[in-house]
Amino acid sequence: MKSSWKAGVSFGMTSATITILGLMMGLNAGTHSKLVVAGGILTIAVADAFSDALGMHMAEESNKTDKKGVWEATIATFLTKLLFGLTFLIPIILLSLNTAIIANIAWGLFALGVLSYVIAKNEGEKPFKVIGEHIAIAVIVLIISDLLGVIIANMFG
Repeated sequence: MKSSWKAGVSFGMTSATITILGLMMGLNAGTHSKLVVAGGILTIAVADAFSDALGMHMAEESNKTDKKGVWEATIATFLTKLLFGLTFLIPIILLSLNTAIIANIAWGLFALGVLSYVIAKNEGEKPFKVIGEHIAIAVIVLIISDLLGVIIANMFG
């Protein structure tokens, strides 16, 4: 896979996972509403896919990447972020909210772990060190997002 596509897919998948899980945790902690969580996931999947694709586009342009590479990274980021992000809606639609939250956390951390493994192997690094680092960061984001949701619910609820 070309480096521009790798960059877009890696960034899009990581960003979708962290952003959506964080948003989902905060919204659930603050509202416990399936409608709010589903609406948040759908909104962020679309809006953040556009935002991150533009960010990737501008970053690649600033790196003087050739025009084709800029667009490949942009498209890969958008499609990965949007399509992977939308997978987090499936458990919300099919399961109770609490079960869906657990399923989405498991799905997101699994996907992040697989992506981390692939990246580590490609870079000749120790996979479990890279996986551990990336999963630890994701878990910290989840904990902080959950706490923020509780704080916001207590302040404004």
